[in-house]
Amino acid sequence: MKFLHLVLLNLRRKKTRTALTLGSFLVALFLFGLLMTIKTALGSGVDVAGANRLVVRNRVSLIQPLPLSYREQMLRMPHIREATFATWFGGYYQDMKNFFPNYAIDVATYLDVYHEYRIDPEEWRAFAADREGCVISPPLAKKFGWKIGDRIPLEASIWGGTWEFNVRAIYDSDVKEFITPELWLHWDYLDERRAFFKGFVGWYVVKIDDPANAVEVAAAIDERFANSPWESKTETEKAFAAGFANQIGNIRLLIMSIGSVVFFTLLLVTGNTMASAVRERTGEIGVLKTIGMNDSTVLFLVMAESIVVAAVGGGAGLALAKLFTLGGDPTGGMLPNFFLAGRSIALGFALALAAGAAAGILPAVGAMRLKIVDALRRV
Repeated sequence: MKFLHLVLLNLRRKKTRTALTLGSFLVALFLFGLLMTIKTALGSGVDVAGANRLVVRNRVSLIQPLPLSYREQMLRMPHIREATFATWFGGYYQDMKNFFPNYAIDVATYLDVYHEYRIDPEEWRAFAADREGCVISPPLAKKFGWKIGDRIPLEASIWGGTWEFNVRAIYDSDVKEFITPELWLHWDYLDERRAFFKGFVGWYVVKIDDPANAVEVAAAIDERFANSPWESKTETEKAFAAGFANQIGNIRLLIMSIGSVVFFTLLLVTGNTMASAVRERTGEIGVLKTIGMNDSTVLFLVMAESIVVAAVGGGAGLALAKLFTLGGDPTGGMLPNFFLAGRSIALGFALALAAGAAAGILPAVGAMRLKIVDALRRV
């Protein structure tokens, strides 16, 4: 700590250069924070997927349906304990920008399969008894100011027309990834009113007795419906969530590529800054060595400057990224779990320090090896 004052004085010599270097770290770590937030949001469904749940969808595409009769056939198969289903509704509130996930569920079985949700029993009974009832999430209630008893209209982009629903329940969950802006309605009500695909569902979710039987059960389901007009594709909920996220591309590869370019550029910028700073102070380094400062201390001082810049700039960038994510999902429902996790902040800060150390190592070694005679000759 006794050299901290000297390090700060050196950084204040060229205020513009120091500010620009700090800004480079700030922008780089802000971008890193946003990329990690997007990765977390897209992968949240993968992280919390139930190990004992399988998703059964149409083999051709998720937008193609499956017959309602498949449920009873699957329940007669070994290892399957429960089966529920849902259908995408695709409605929006007042304006297309107010889009959020909403789908029709089988009221009788949905909570038997998804035990992560918590709903007041009285509210759930009110929802079950009202064919025009709906269940909403806390984020949705907060965003639009909806409460129990409100009647809300949704424009149905797929089924057409304006559909009105009564808010009968607001769910909760101990798993924060399950608390996303979404709405559930009755599948029976949807099937009654829609003009096409009557008696069909969007997808099934089956609950099995043991995750170890997942491969066997998935193969048996698909074999049962093979060569039928509505063939199925069955996969674990985790694989389904990962495939859904990867529809927009390999997120991990994208983040790694962008991150690598950003940090490599940051390394070059910071390395050049530190090299210039050392060249400007060659004479001073010679004087410090003349009055007794050893080589390891000179190495430490130059490294400390680079690391302090990285810590301050990187920390500021991560702080700004965290503040930005506190505002919630900026996409209107496409990235519901939009938050910067603590482990991502720690990783970003560690990478910033590593970049600062790597950028400062060559100039620091050069300063350490500088001979007093050579240093004073340049004065």
